[in-house]
Amino acid sequence: MNIDWAALGQVFGVSLLATVGLVGVFTVGIVAGSPRASGAAPSALGRTGSYVCYAVCLAAVAYGIYLIAA
Repeated sequence: MNIDWAALGQVFGVSLLATVGLVGVFTVGIVAGSPRASGAAPSALGRTGSYVCYAVCLAAVAYGIYLIAA
Protein backbone atom coordinates (compact mmCIF):
# COMPACT_ATOMS: atom_id res chain seq x y z
CA MET A 1 0.00 0.00 0.00
CA ASN A 2 1.39 3.35 -1.05
CA ILE A 3 0.08 6.53 0.57
CA ASP A 4 0.27 9.78 -1.39
CA TRP A 5 1.32 12.07 1.45
CA ALA A 6 1.23 15.22 -0.69
CA ALA A 7 -2.42 14.66 -1.62
CA LEU A 8 -3.27 13.83 1.99
CA GLY A 9 -1.61 17.06 3.12
CA GLN A 10 -3.52 19.07 0.52
CA VAL A 11 -6.84 17.61 1.61
CA PHE A 12 -6.00 18.31 5.25
CA GLY A 13 -4.98 21.91 4.49
CA VAL A 14 -8.04 22.71 2.42
CA SER A 15 -10.34 21.10 4.98
CA LEU A 16 -8.73 23.06 7.81
CA LEU A 17 -9.00 26.38 5.95
CA ALA A 18 -12.61 25.72 4.96
CA THR A 19 -13.54 24.84 8.53
CA VAL A 20 -11.86 27.90 10.01
CA GLY A 21 -13.44 30.11 7.35
CA LEU A 22 -16.91 28.69 7.93
CA VAL A 23 -16.63 29.11 11.69
CA GLY A 24 -15.45 32.69 11.12
CA VAL A 25 -18.41 33.51 8.91
CA PHE A 26 -20.82 32.00 11.42
CA THR A 27 -19.20 34.03 14.22
CA VAL A 28 -19.58 37.24 12.22
CA GLY A 29 -23.25 36.36 11.76
CA ILE A 30 -23.73 35.92 15.50
CA VAL A 31 -21.97 39.20 16.29
CA ALA A 32 -23.87 41.12 13.60
CA GLY A 33 -27.25 39.92 14.84
CA SER A 34 -26.66 40.26 18.57
CA PRO A 35 -27.96 43.19 20.62
CA ARG A 36 -25.54 46.00 21.40
CA ALA A 37 -24.01 46.68 24.81
CA SER A 38 -26.36 49.62 25.24
CA GLY A 39 -29.31 47.26 24.94
CA ALA A 40 -30.34 48.55 21.53
CA ALA A 41 -31.57 46.06 18.98
CA PRO A 42 -29.32 45.32 16.01
CA SER A 43 -29.76 47.61 13.03
CA ALA A 44 -31.40 46.48 9.81
CA LEU A 45 -28.01 46.34 8.11
CA GLY A 46 -26.61 44.20 10.93
CA ARG A 47 -29.56 41.85 10.82
CA THR A 48 -29.29 41.55 7.03
CA GLY A 49 -25.58 40.84 7.31
CA SER A 50 -26.34 38.20 9.89
CA TYR A 51 -28.83 36.51 7.56
CA VAL A 52 -26.30 36.60 4.72
CA CYS A 53 -23.67 34.95 6.92
CA TYR A 54 -26.11 32.23 7.94
CA ALA A 55 -27.09 31.69 4.29
CA VAL A 56 -23.42 31.27 3.33
CA CYS A 57 -22.98 28.69 6.10
CA LEU A 58 -26.14 26.86 5.04
CA ALA A 59 -24.97 26.81 1.41
CA ALA A 60 -21.56 25.42 2.41
CA VAL A 61 -23.14 22.67 4.51
CA ALA A 62 -25.62 21.80 1.75
CA TYR A 63 -22.78 21.63 -0.78
CA GLY A 64 -20.81 19.33 1.52
CA ILE A 65 -23.80 17.03 1.89
CA TYR A 66 -24.27 17.09 -1.89
CA LEU A 67 -20.62 16.08 -2.41
CA ILE A 68 -20.93 13.21 0.05
CA ALA A 69 -24.26 11.93 -1.32
CA ALA A 70 -23.43 12.26 -5.03
